Amino acid sequence: MGVAIQIKDVPEAVRDAISARAAARGQSTQAYLRALLDREFRAERNRTLLEGTIGRRHLTMSADEVVDEIRGGREGDE
Repeated sequence: MGVAIQIKDVPEAVRDAISARAAARGQSTQAYLRALLDREFRAERNRTLLEGTIGRRHLTMSADEVVDEIRGGREGDE
């Protein structure tokens, strides 16, 4: 279940730009902002996963090992 987030004191120009971007994508402002927050979360998660592989990377990883590493990181988020 999601939680509500309220942001105060957003400049009108910023609000208008976000509303225009949402409309251009056929989304509500709320749906656009939720997707934006989700992309931001995923980018940070991916950065953390990549940093976790430092020191364990080597040129001899097989494709199956790479897939296992990615799946292991995803299972931790569920």
